[in-house]
Amino acid sequence: MLTLPFFDPAHRDVAARFTAFAREAVEPFAATAEDGDPIAAGRGFIDRAAEAGLLSYFVGDGRTGPELRALCLAREAIAASSGCADSVFAVQGLGSYPIVLAGSDRLKREYVAEAVPGRAVAAFALTEPEAGSDPAGIQTDARRDGNDYVISGTKTYISNAGLASFYVVFARTGPGAGSKGLSAFVVDATASGFQVERQIDLLAPHPIGQLRFDECRVPADRRLGAEGEGLKIALSTLDLFRSSVGAAACGISARALEEAATYASRRRQFGSALSEFQATRIALADMATELDAARLLVYRAAWTKDGGAARVTRESSMAKLFATEAAQRIVDRAVQIHGGLGVTRGVVVERLYREVRALRIYEGTSEIQRLVIAGQVLETMREQSEPS
Repeated sequence: MLTLPFFDPAHRDVAARFTAFAREAVEPFAATAEDGDPIAAGRGFIDRAAEAGLLSYFVGDGRTGPELRALCLAREAIAASSGCADSVFAVQGLGSYPIVLAGSDRLKREYVAEAVPGRAVAAFALTEPEAGSDPAGIQTDARRDGNDYVISGTKTYISNAGLASFYVVFARTGPGAGSKGLSAFVVDATASGFQVERQIDLLAPHPIGQLRFDECRVPADRRLGAEGEGLKIALSTLDLFRSSVGAAACGISARALEEAATYASRRRQFGSALSEFQATRIALADMATELDAARLLVYRAAWTKDGGAARVTRESSMAKLFATEAAQRIVDRAVQIHGGLGVTRGVVVERLYREVRALRIYEGTSEIQRLVIAGQVLETMREQSEPS
């Protein structure tokens, strides 16, 4: 954990609590996902976190969202032990926060307050087969019919699919193409016309699937905010949670560095420990330096948001971009240090190698983050060049 002005004394307790929870409760159960039942694994992770009273760090208190520094510390610790658990917990927050932002008091009581103790499980349904990085391409339709909306369409790569009890769904309520006609709705998993069409097998398993809405009726009071505010709600949610993806990447990086340093100190070649070779030491030095740089960007973004900043678009995009790209390099070096053992199923660095890859894609690909950052840089330059 960084010992910089980013943290209050209480944050050290948060880090210690989640590190112990990850090693004692999460990691021993992680094989359930690896053995082919990620939904059962996800339910188990939720139950364990609920018993320990830890889900509020991802969801908030039922009326306000999570503190971002604590969320990042939690994800860093959990991701080091299980990418599946990290995903399930993160989406518990990601699917609840839109209701915090734009839901009525009744919806907050009905869904968010139930998500804190794990009685309800959340999901965030934005991506579609033809709309990934570009939400303006969303085709799922929600038409008003009396006191209901009728939703039809398909969502894919939705984390917590099959595990969630409710989904925040983004659909088109306005005419024509583009992003201005999007609205957000809370849809129960038991709603008529809704189904999890199929589960999707990933390189590193976690509950994820494709959703189908076939004339799915949703009461109008389950809409979040006004019609047309869906994109704003989605972007505000991602703006908060994006830097926590970087924190998860830091957790994977830290575990990879730990495993590599331990193995290099133990493994002997040509009469010496691997850790005595200059090439190994250079690799470990680069890994440690990139990890610290990633943490600085992640916790700068979290500290800025917790300090009251309305948006941290530039900071969170930089944090996610650098931390996830660095994590890919760090884990790759850890596998290389392990040699043939590093690509052996069941070895920690092999699991990390599969888990780290998705972080550069979800919640905005690395390419999208670069475009966002460039846009922020150019906007700042324009503002500075305008006469006062």
